[in-house]
Amino acid sequence: RLLLRNKLKPICRQQSAAMSGLLINQPNYSWLKELGLSEDNPGVYNGSWGGSGEVVTSYCPANNAPIARVTQATLAEYEETVQKTREAWKMWADVPAPKRGEIVRQIGDALRRKINVLGSLVSLEMGKIYVEGVGEVQEYVDVCDYAVGLSRMIGGPILPSERPGHVLIEQWNPVGLVGIITAFNFPVAVYGWNNAISLICGNVCLWKGAPTTPLTSVAVTKIVAEVLEQNKLPGAICSMTCGGADIGTAMAKDERVDLLSFTGSTHVGKMVAMMVQERFGRKLLELGGNNRIVKAYKQAVEQYIAAVEQAKQQGGTVVCGGKVMDRPGNYVEPTIITGLAHDAPIVQTETFVPILYVLKFQTEEEAFAWNNEVKQGLSSSIFTTNLERVFRWLGPKGSDCGIVNVNIPTSGAEIGGAFGGEKHTGGGRESGSDSWKQYMRRSTCTINHSKDLPLAQGIKFE
Repeated sequence: RLLLRNKLKPICRQQSAAMSGLLINQPNYSWLKELGLSEDNPGVYNGSWGGSGEVVTSYCPANNAPIARVTQATLAEYEETVQKTREAWKMWADVPAPKRGEIVRQIGDALRRKINVLGSLVSLEMGKIYVEGVGEVQEYVDVCDYAVGLSRMIGGPILPSERPGHVLIEQWNPVGLVGIITAFNFPVAVYGWNNAISLICGNVCLWKGAPTTPLTSVAVTKIVAEVLEQNKLPGAICSMTCGGADIGTAMAKDERVDLLSFTGSTHVGKMVAMMVQERFGRKLLELGGNNRIVKAYKQAVEQYIAAVEQAKQQGGTVVCGGKVMDRPGNYVEPTIITGLAHDAPIVQTETFVPILYVLKFQTEEEAFAWNNEVKQGLSSSIFTTNLERVFRWLGPKGSDCGIVNVNIPTSGAEIGGAFGGEKHTGGGRESGSDSWKQYMRRSTCTINHSKDLPLAQGIKFE
């Protein structure tokens, strides 16, 4: 999950001399219009498109060229959207779960038809390489397939009762409105996880994407909205409000948002968690890094430079990379640094830049302890052929991360397993396994079909 990449799709490699005006108006970028985008795009969707707030320009981080503009939501438009979204829930909650799964299946198919062009937009606007942009859309598609099957399987057990003529049932119902705040680094996939599973559970969604990737938010919402409208369903089932911290704060504080799923920096996530907890709301956090609300990509380059300098000051040696590349855009060299102490402040800090710190250890216990002493806890991995070490790594004294790998890298995860991390990474699970339970509320129901009224535990009032 890196902002800075050393390769981008060729369409991003245009010389600055050829960049006059918005990229969307240049012939090489005419494919953007296949996604329904134009020079100026409405940043609010609640069954109809609108937006009268601040106008923001989206830039390609490969060359700092402006792509197109998006008009964000005002707080009044946020209020209107919440009302329409909650009204849409009344209808959506009555749709049988398998029928909701059919709608999600259609969303997946609609994404398949646009996977290459949408992946190109992710590459252009976010800055990751093209194949990873397509991979993000594929992940949304895969989660849709997963959710379709899940729509016929969600439910609780029938439990044996200690009382004659009684039945215990675990009933699962939708929470209602799921607010989804996503970060710039995965502008499609993270929304996709939350959206597909929320929908089959009977929830409606309100999405606020990152301010630096608003065109991706608009394009994805257009695809989803078309499916809903073709099925004569309220578009507000999947609403969107582009905006900054004001919209995010409103969502965190809004008691009508039954579950808030937040992906972003640990710093902002802590504030969001406190606001949600203050109203005893439900939250789902996936945290890390420190760039969610950066307004200019060049700030990430500055953070890279600062991290390299801090590493040197703390005793590290740059053995590979360490420089900003002399070319248009925001490119830096992948960097390897050795010689640092395991508890050096820079090693303990998640800087969200392409720097690898190599530490030498003496014992397995030492290596495991160093892995666990940092505050982050998303993904971890070891490479070994020692079977005993494998199971120690997976066990109670092994890695304390949410994702624990053996002989594979730490990046990437299959959609079938629960995705999320521990400690300052938030503790949430947004997809896979039984993560659907976070998008629903549980009731333990007792049904008495006898003619008596016995109490549990054999209690008798005499």
